[in-house]
Amino acid sequence: MGEQPSLHVPARDLPVPRHLSEPAQAFLGAPRPAETSPYPSLDDAEAWREQIAERDQMILQMMRARMPDLPHTLTELREGEALAYEIVPEGVPPGDRRIYLDIHGGALIYGGGEVCKAMAMGSAFRHMVRVVTVDYRVAPDHPHPAALDDCIAFYRALLRDHAPSEIIVGGGSAGANLAAALMLRARDEGLPLPAALVLISPEADLTESGDSFNTNAVIDGMGSLMPINLLYANGAPLDHPYLSPLFGDFTKGYPPTLITAGTRDLFLSNAARLHRALRNADIPAELHIQEGAVHGAFGGAPEDAEIERELRLFCEKWWGG
Repeated sequence: MGEQPSLHVPARDLPVPRHLSEPAQAFLGAPRPAETSPYPSLDDAEAWREQIAERDQMILQMMRARMPDLPHTLTELREGEALAYEIVPEGVPPGDRRIYLDIHGGALIYGGGEVCKAMAMGSAFRHMVRVVTVDYRVAPDHPHPAALDDCIAFYRALLRDHAPSEIIVGGGSAGANLAAALMLRARDEGLPLPAALVLISPEADLTESGDSFNTNAVIDGMGSLMPINLLYANGAPLDHPYLSPLFGDFTKGYPPTLITAGTRDLFLSNAARLHRALRNADIPAELHIQEGAVHGAFGGAPEDAEIERELRLFCEKWWGG
């Protein structure tokens, strides 16, 4: 094979779009944090554990600053080795059968424990329904398929007590990877599929083959996650659909799906390609792209409320359908 063609682009400044709100402009215009702790070598398990603990603490502080402590009940759940938390906002009617299976983000290794609970609060109060959030096991101690095993364990558990039409599955970033892969595995194992699927800026391709992994690198504030992808995969091929659900066969059945991303999002290509694959398989699929948004959107700016509204409308439609 010859050398891969490439386009040289000179260094340049990227103005923040003026049509965005002032908070969104300030968010996008802020300096991107420098990477202060590079990824450890794949065989240094202790260094990975230390980095995970450090970053989880940073994420937790950020989440607590954004999320009000609204009244709710929280219950720990177990399914064999799998751990999850049930969050029920105050005011949910006892007879409301709707349930949201939430799978947290965090590059497939971050976001466990208290971070998992904090992230799920957003889903619980966005939809005002019972949420079960999976605190899945992570590498280096529990690489693939442990996380997916935990997710399907709780999906099976929900099916014991709920009709599939009462369940919506959702996740953001790495959680969207697991949510999308969960649908493929559930289908392959003969389980009925849920009412719908929500994928927020999905990390759907661990091979990082999409265009935006080059065009939006650094602009997004993130670069390649390949060392984490390899740690998570533990030698399994990165293009396997349970690792990179973008490469799944959707013609055999898949639930109606909503996908989000931003024009400056590292995972923009994942969203665009996954949406196209679903539409080519005649799966009902919505794609919502936010102008100017990076991975994680705008950090609480008014534009974030627009996507929140779309998520609510989509879930209300399919829970009712």
